[in-house]
Amino acid sequence: MYKVVIIDDEPIIVEGISRMIPWDKFGCRIVATANDGIEGTEIIRKLKPNILFSDIAMPGLDGLSMVAGIKSEFPNTEISILTGYRDFDYAQKAIRLGVARYLLKPSNMDEIKEAIEAMVGNLTAKNIVSEDTETNPTEECKQSNTVSSFIVNNAVKYIEQNYAHKLTLSEVAEKTYISQWHLSKLLNRHMGQNFSEILNHIRIREARKLLKDPSLRIGDIAERVGFIDMAHFSRVFKKILGTSANEYRNKIVSREINT
Repeated sequence: MYKVVIIDDEPIIVEGISRMIPWDKFGCRIVATANDGIEGTEIIRKLKPNILFSDIAMPGLDGLSMVAGIKSEFPNTEISILTGYRDFDYAQKAIRLGVARYLLKPSNMDEIKEAIEAMVGNLTAKNIVSEDTETNPTEECKQSNTVSSFIVNNAVKYIEQNYAHKLTLSEVAEKTYISQWHLSKLLNRHMGQNFSEILNHIRIREARKLLKDPSLRIGDIAERVGFIDMAHFSRVFKKILGTSANEYRNKIVSREINT
């Protein structure tokens, strides 16, 4: 039997899909339901369902990021979206990320049954017959570059917006709806750097901009870009640029005088 999870913040929808569909007829069984995205992603990571029905317009949830995270970690999971969000571009993005069906609320039972048949058919075509959704390397590669790039871009964007505070891999992973381990793997694969290296490069890039202002002390700049320890800032700056922050600033001043 294929494992099914349903996520929607409207209990009546969860109850309706759970009770009104003859799941055993499709070779499926519901293993869990959730009424919010955070609980839902925890359930998905724990139970690894074969099929997921989910709303993507729930409070505090970035629907596309959640879809991308699921498809990246569990590429064989079939996903159908249930939403009142009538936006063609959004629907296209969801489908590019691997969504099997994009169903607008209110959806009738025939539409939902057709979605189930399509998802079961996809699972069968991929020779997935057990309840455990295993990561298929070939399938992961196909889902691919589109899903992985989406996640990495979101992760880097989040780092660029939050580099100034004590940022952790755990926080970024939570915002991109994937595990720390999986995010670390994607960053290394697509960026050729680990999380700390990416974060430090962004911080030093911003420090270089601030060093152009002679009224700012280097210690204040280090703190402003997220370094608590001045010595750590100095080591990282020199490692990345091959010179100290003070020498870098002097070069800038000298260049401006000469021009």
